Amino acid sequence: MSVTLHFHGAAGTVTGSSYRIVHPGGQFLVDCGLFQGNKTVRELNLKPQPYDPKAIDYLLLTHAHIDHCGLVPKLYREGFRGPIHLTAPTGGLIEFLLEDGAGIQESEAERENRKRSRRGEPPVEPLYQVKDAEEALKHRVPHEYQQWVEPGPGVRFRFWNAGHILGSASIEVEVDDGEGQKIRLLFSGDLGPDEKVFYKEPDAPSGFDYILSESTYGGREREDYTLNQRREALKTEINAALKRGGNLVIPTFAVERSQELLHDIGYLIKSGEVNPHLVFLDSPLARKVTGVYKKYAGMFDDTELGAEELFSDNRFRIVESVQESKDINNIKGGAIIMSASGMCDAGRIKHHLRNNLIRHDATVLFVGYQAPGTLGSVIQGGAKEVRIHGSLVPIRGTIRTISNYSAHADHSELMDWIRERLPAHGAIFLTHGEDKGRNAMREALIHLGIGGDQVVMPQLDDAFELRASGLGEVTKPLARRIDPVQFSRDWHNEFSDFTIQLSQHLHEAKTDRERLELMQALKKALENAA
Repeated sequence: MSVTLHFHGAAGTVTGSSYRIVHPGGQFLVDCGLFQGNKTVRELNLKPQPYDPKAIDYLLLTHAHIDHCGLVPKLYREGFRGPIHLTAPTGGLIEFLLEDGAGIQESEAERENRKRSRRGEPPVEPLYQVKDAEEALKHRVPHEYQQWVEPGPGVRFRFWNAGHILGSASIEVEVDDGEGQKIRLLFSGDLGPDEKVFYKEPDAPSGFDYILSESTYGGREREDYTLNQRREALKTEINAALKRGGNLVIPTFAVERSQELLHDIGYLIKSGEVNPHLVFLDSPLARKVTGVYKKYAGMFDDTELGAEELFSDNRFRIVESVQESKDINNIKGGAIIMSASGMCDAGRIKHHLRNNLIRHDATVLFVGYQAPGTLGSVIQGGAKEVRIHGSLVPIRGTIRTISNYSAHADHSELMDWIRERLPAHGAIFLTHGEDKGRNAMREALIHLGIGGDQVVMPQLDDAFELRASGLGEVTKPLARRIDPVQFSRDWHNEFSDFTIQLSQHLHEAKTDRERLELMQALKKALENAA
């Protein structure tokens, strides 16, 4: 029996990271992430996994972001009972992330069932429940960086700092192929940039049979910056927003981004460079995560505030209750409001956007990647109005973006990381990226002198036989769980955009006759297309 690598997520997209290794001694997973993004992509979470969860021996987890661990409770719901191998900080973070995700799943199912009840339709079950998250948390097994671990027959692994978020790791794995050879793999996980406020640069050894590298920022470069330059950019945006007179709304992620922003805002306040009235972090989850960051502050490599000062300025309001969140709506100017989710597709940020986008003096500042099809990407892309909670909201405020807070390495940093890990005798797999970015990295690797057949861009559920001598047989699924075009173009979003444009054209028409002619032309086009 040979070793086979299966790609069950993050293949052609940046979410749902999950890899399965089948080997003579059993099988295991590396990551088990939630699919995020447009509605069609999210529906992948509801579909059965292309393997039996009960047959999985154990799970290796790179880090705590939901797109890498968010389906773990579903795994246990469906019968998996193996251990989760992770770093101690990752174990601390998922304690809150998984239960929060389960609460969201239960709430969404309850909301959907109210609608279905009114329509006389049968109820749906949540993707997983809090009890499933609680079961998963019982199976955490923490390990130190660079410590060899033998989780089962024929396999050993060790974690390396990935510099992405607290506790994040690249994973070096050795697997016996049953013929006296060891297959050496390196899973990058998500890699951090060279300049991070809390961590050293990513690290790992060199010389593997197979390297799996993320490619989120493939083909894209950020401006070179230092931490001081990043703070200067943030200072400029904060002061400009406060000068406009309204609030500054920052969509952010509960893990890492919120803590980095609090750290930098606290630093700028302490040095007298910005003067907001109040700074809100409106996310119960981010509040709990911030507590984990304080616990592990001793691991931080580069912070100019002591552990007792981190996230503790007297202007900070870390909000938990619903009523406290609603009370923020009474503040019309002078405040910084950070709230999840970072791509604006769920959570309290949608309420703050609905309340502030309509104001000419308000500012929305994006500090992270916005996946195609998300509400954040629509706002960032220059839309004049968006639909939030079923209502059209005109965009009158100022929309700004700074890219210096990305937790991901950019194209050059990814290429440097791969170059330092070479040689890769078998193949380099480009994962966790859209095809445009993966193609850019593939071309760059070929330019380095790596053979084109050694740079692989797997699609969802592709499987590769791994040999010490090189790639063996490639197996593709009989039917894809999703049409790959839906990763970047979703018909639900296209339909919403179409109806908004149609409404605008109808209202802008000068006469009723023009409106009737427009609708008749559309009807005729539909008839011809049928």
